[in-house]
Amino acid sequence: MSFARLHAEVQGPASGPPVVFLHGLAGSARNWRPQLRALRESHLAIAFDLRGHARSEAPEDASAYDAAILVEDALALLTEHVGPATPAVWVGLSMGAVIALEAAFTRPEQVRGLVLASYPGGHSKGSIERAAHEFADSIEREGLEAAGERFVWGPDSGVRERDAAWVRQGFLEHPAHGLAHCLRGVLAPREPLESRRNELAALDAPVQLIAGGRDAPSVDASLVFAEATPDARLDVVPDAGHVVNLAAPKEFNALLLGFLARLQ
Repeated sequence: MSFARLHAEVQGPASGPPVVFLHGLAGSARNWRPQLRALRESHLAIAFDLRGHARSEAPEDASAYDAAILVEDALALLTEHVGPATPAVWVGLSMGAVIALEAAFTRPEQVRGLVLASYPGGHSKGSIERAAHEFADSIEREGLEAAGERFVWGPDSGVRERDAAWVRQGFLEHPAHGLAHCLRGVLAPREPLESRRNELAALDAPVQLIAGGRDAPSVDASLVFAEATPDARLDVVPDAGHVVNLAAPKEFNALLLGFLARLQ
């Protein structure tokens, strides 16, 4: 596996289970600042820019990007700041939720619990692959600005007009090849949750699912997840969109802190 230099923000006391935050595609550690503030007195928390994003290294080789590699990136940071044998609570948004679930499936001994926000929708393998490849192709063919207008903050995106400026600003800080490689290497190979019901039924970690009420694809995916997973709870935050932790930080933080309290 190729290693990448990662920008990480680490804070808080070493009490309670450590918490690692994984942002979504075209996000960064900055997206978790309301949650980091909420945990600063109670938990050691690690938020970082995923490889290919923002202030972290963006390898040129497409083979340096898949869910398993991003899990190992997070584990390397946990080992550095906490130690190799301490399981963490993994908090993921969208693509970050996909990575956190991969950790629970492949490295269960390292997962104390999961908080999965805005799990990405998709009812068939073909539709998931097609959407990810179309987005990646658009980035490479048209550039970040045009691709972002088409897929992220444009009139058909569901992003409110008042939020479009800051969404655009955040999107444009990332290297184009890093986003394209994550789309093809992490999101395109993703299996629909309907086909993973047996794996979900065998999950050994408690799960808190969170979705915004205005994010219908994630609500649908989270319902499938909750129905298939024995120790899973779903909360839908009304009038919030895909980036639910920023759209409704008070509600999100209450759910996160409640989940952490139940673990302890």
